[in-house]
Amino acid sequence: MKKYPLSRIILIFLFLVIFLQNISAQSVVKQAVVKVEGEVLKPMSLGMLDLAKMKRVEATMKDRDGKLQQYSGVPVFEILQLAGVTVGKELKGENLAKYLLVRCSDGYEVVFSLAELDPSFTNRVIILADSNDGKPLADGIGPFRLVVPDENKPARSAHEVTHLIIRFAKD
Repeated sequence: MKKYPLSRIILIFLFLVIFLQNISAQSVVKQAVVKVEGEVLKPMSLGMLDLAKMKRVEATMKDRDGKLQQYSGVPVFEILQLAGVTVGKELKGENLAKYLLVRCSDGYEVVFSLAELDPSFTNRVIILADSNDGKPLADGIGPFRLVVPDENKPARSAHEVTHLIIRFAKD
């Protein structure tokens, strides 16, 4: 059996530790998620794979420069239904005081009444998009973007969405 000097053994050991850390870091891919929480029956975290299994739709929206952009994603209404939010026939009376707060990674927030999202109240479909013109959303925009068609300003078409929170309006 061949003997190796201690310094060589330590060097090989350090190399293996660094090598294994790199492999571990590459194999653990942090999946982006959108959390659905608040006044919901089923709080959840949805990732790209979850959204890919849901009903997908297209939405066209003008950007700040007036250029039309084609997005693909899941209607927010479908996500809210999955989480057990009060919608459809139950969206009446005091439930009309519920709203959706959309929070983004940079702290930006926008608000929608539940009636703005419910097809029994409106024909507009607001989506949580994950692609633009068939490609994943760019850094700084995605991985998830709220797309609100037919608004004069795209201010509520929020970038880097991380949370969909249902709350009751209070005095």
